[in-house]
Amino acid sequence: MIDLDQMQFVGNGLHRPECVLARVDGTLHLADWRGGVTLLAATGDIVTVLANGDFRPRPNGIAILPDGGWLLTHLGDTEGGVFRLTPDGELTPFLTRVDGIDMPPTNYVHVDGQSRIWVTVSTRLKPRDLGYRSRCSDGFIVLVDDAGARIVADGLGYTNECLVHPETGQLYVNETFARRLTRFDVTVGGDLVRKTIITEFGEGEYPDGLTFDAEHGVWITSIVSNRVIRVARDGSREIIVEDSDPDHIAWTEAAYLADQLGRQHLDKAAGKKLKNISSLAFGGPNLKTVYLGCLLGDSIATFQSDQAGLAPYHWHL
Repeated sequence: MIDLDQMQFVGNGLHRPECVLARVDGTLHLADWRGGVTLLAATGDIVTVLANGDFRPRPNGIAILPDGGWLLTHLGDTEGGVFRLTPDGELTPFLTRVDGIDMPPTNYVHVDGQSRIWVTVSTRLKPRDLGYRSRCSDGFIVLVDDAGARIVADGLGYTNECLVHPETGQLYVNETFARRLTRFDVTVGGDLVRKTIITEFGEGEYPDGLTFDAEHGVWITSIVSNRVIRVARDGSREIIVEDSDPDHIAWTEAAYLADQLGRQHLDKAAGKKLKNISSLAFGGPNLKTVYLGCLLGDSIATFQSDQAGLAPYHWHL
């Protein structure tokens, strides 16, 4: 396990950098809760692109586009959707309705190697903390491709980050409050089939973000417990990083089991150094530098891994 004293921090003054993406040039692309994206260069220089106009989305997830822009998911109180943001701040709607319904508050967006766009909605319930229940299973996954936008998986337990594996082509998704990592096979037409539960998580573990290493491992961030967990191909688990407060975990677990979990349990930074880590990305010249996005901090934690990550689809964009 990584010693917390080995943890370093990059950037400062960031605004809820929930999603972190890394590119080959060393630049980090970070969601900015004020309504855009922050670019953190390897030199430490920071550039922020916020949406022009009166409406600014609250980006939870972001995806890098080949034209230099981004897709942003809007995690509003009652509204959601996906928006396209250009480097000069022009914001346009990309997806606001699907299968006849308005998009609820929207969690994550991912562009795969075939330029297909995958979007997760965690729950249809409003406010969304009503979905912080083990028995709640109304989350879904949307696919946008040449055939249009459609729901391709439904009945999920608070759908969070989803990624298509660059080598196997399978889609992995975290079901945060069902506390499991799930995998689907993807057909040629984009249907999700053969749903498989890879592993189920335990006390204090709420899987949020994910990424892949070069040995077919899946790396997971757990909010509340501030853990990075590696899940091997056979489903076995290893804790890579932990910055937990046992009292906070016990308080949160009691609320979860009583169906009373709410924002107050997620909006407290209980770790010594980590501020409710929510996503992660491999980067650096050898893909062995791990960057951790978070819900409550204003910088990005980073550490060196013995294992290399698998280059994501946007690595060379």
